[in-house]
Amino acid sequence: MSPSLKAKIAQVFDEPGCDKNQAKGAKEKKKGCTKQLSPGAAAGGCAFDGAKIALQPIVDVAHLVHGPIACEGNSWDNRHSASSGSQLYRTGFTTDINELDVIYGGEKRLFKSVREIIEKYDPPAVFVYQTCVTALIGDDIEAVCKRASEKFGKPVIPVNSPGFAGPKNLGNKLGGESVLDYVIGTREPEYTTPYDINIIGEYNLVGELWQTKPLLDALGVRVLSCISGDGHYNEIASSHRAKVNMMVCSKSMINIATRMEQRWGIPYFEGSFYGISDMSETLRNIARLLVRQGAPEDLIARTERLVEVEEARAWKRIATYRERLAGKRALLITGGVKSWSVVSALQEAGIEVVGTSIKKSTKEDKEKIKEIMGDDAHMIDDMTPRQMYAMLRDAKADIMLSGGRSQFVALKARMPWLDINQERYYPYGGYEGMVELVHQVDRALSNPVWQQVRIPAPWGDDGESLGAVTAGTPVPAPAPIPPQAPQPAALADCAPLPGLAFLADVARSAMGLTLDEMPA
Repeated sequence: MSPSLKAKIAQVFDEPGCDKNQAKGAKEKKKGCTKQLSPGAAAGGCAFDGAKIALQPIVDVAHLVHGPIACEGNSWDNRHSASSGSQLYRTGFTTDINELDVIYGGEKRLFKSVREIIEKYDPPAVFVYQTCVTALIGDDIEAVCKRASEKFGKPVIPVNSPGFAGPKNLGNKLGGESVLDYVIGTREPEYTTPYDINIIGEYNLVGELWQTKPLLDALGVRVLSCISGDGHYNEIASSHRAKVNMMVCSKSMINIATRMEQRWGIPYFEGSFYGISDMSETLRNIARLLVRQGAPEDLIARTERLVEVEEARAWKRIATYRERLAGKRALLITGGVKSWSVVSALQEAGIEVVGTSIKKSTKEDKEKIKEIMGDDAHMIDDMTPRQMYAMLRDAKADIMLSGGRSQFVALKARMPWLDINQERYYPYGGYEGMVELVHQVDRALSNPVWQQVRIPAPWGDDGESLGAVTAGTPVPAPAPIPPQAPQPAALADCAPLPGLAFLADVARSAMGLTLDEMPA
């Protein structure tokens, strides 16, 4: 591991916004929060994957992976992050290094790849991602990116996060560090307003940002930049002039919020776009902080009027669903901000949450879970699929909400399942998203397939599962199959196979047709 990467990881582990680091001494902080991954042990994502996930939603830049083509193939478009404009972020770029590059080095190939991208696509910037192989052979991507920036007059941003550096969450933060070091503060916005905010840790999954942005527009609040969903390079580069930062997922990019507060004095808070009450509280927090930063005081009153109208409209639209979902029980297997924000949304729909995971949750997330569910809240730190299956059975849950990797546990338990993580196809943010979430839960629970799959299988012992025979009744032996007549040797002498004439008669009889009336 290069000295620069070691220093950057140490800086990330010294994050003041992390409750685990606050409880450690200097020696423990140097060890880091988790053990480094060994090759082949990157289950759940590696540091490279985390950095790529965090930054790829920046839509107008080219994302170049310096490594084998499999690294780009496995990380390409693995989140349904939507764009309102450029689609360049969905184009996969890789240096595709080979055995000779491993021997002689891949820096020249990287430089040529950057030049080809700039000549063909002319993006505002190029992000270059380090991978395990190129880090092990010693390719200095910082030096190559610096030289390419000077040569081509375009920002070429190194993202030094090889997979072996640690897990996916560390990669999220290393990607954020690259944005802090090379992007934020490098440009000035065309103009500023007292209502400018940044949204950090929001990835615009299936367009969730677009469900909340009209609410902010109605209040006159401008999203100066979103880091990184539907993000644009120039907006992120000038994001240091915002008045307030909203942190959506503190587990992934808390370092950006804390560093921006240290460097430019921008206060931040953590909010949620999920659920009616949490969406309203987020709007109120934005208004209060903007007024504290110098915005006109009437913003608070206008926010309350908007909240009143939108809440009444949302409650009215989910009233029918609440009647059908009252008393249903759900198991929530997710993490981060969704570990408490989705709990609140489900409770508003009349659903009881029997347990929620806290694998990727911060101390503040856990406190909010206790506040919402009570001190006896069943919080799940980590569990095997077998334990998850047992909990579904013991808690008598009616539905499970989780990511794609856990869906087969629910399916094996013949339990309705709804995708709540990054692979989902429906947006659940804002008041509109709350209605959609309740609608999808209702659809999953009402699907008639669950009545069918819970019927005992027809191939039970002695037919008992269908009641075909009484238990203990001996099953008669099958009748012997009569020997078939020998087949003629010549094809012209072949007679119809035994049984075909009978099947033809049955078909004609069922259709009520004679032989002459049968279709050709």
